[in-house]
Amino acid sequence: MADVNRGNRPLSPHLQVYRLPLAAVTSILTRITGHALVAGIVLIVWWLVAAVSSAGAFACADWVVRSWLGFIILTGAMWALWYHLLAGLRHLFYDAGYGLEIETAQKTSQALIAGSVVLALLTLIIFFLF
Repeated sequence: MADVNRGNRPLSPHLQVYRLPLAAVTSILTRITGHALVAGIVLIVWWLVAAVSSAGAFACADWVVRSWLGFIILTGAMWALWYHLLAGLRHLFYDAGYGLEIETAQKTSQALIAGSVVLALLTLIIFFLF
């Protein structure tokens, strides 16, 4: 007999019902930060190329790098670098067979997020103090 409620229910779990585990979120975020690092690299390379090109090109690039938008891009890239580094180290442990239990993966995911934020804040503090 045909199911009369077939059209009224979702065919698969969706984000309103299903919540991704933190380990999955951090895995996805690792890939996103890898791509986000490109924005910071492009900005730095543009600044360096402009420095050897001409005074006018450097003035333009330097203004962008020193603007609030440049600060946000470079700060985000710096956090992404710390996050990506820590995620890569965690992945080395995963490759060796350590930390694959659900509770351990949950704790390392939390440590990954907290560690990247703390290291990024320490980097900013050191940058502005020295």
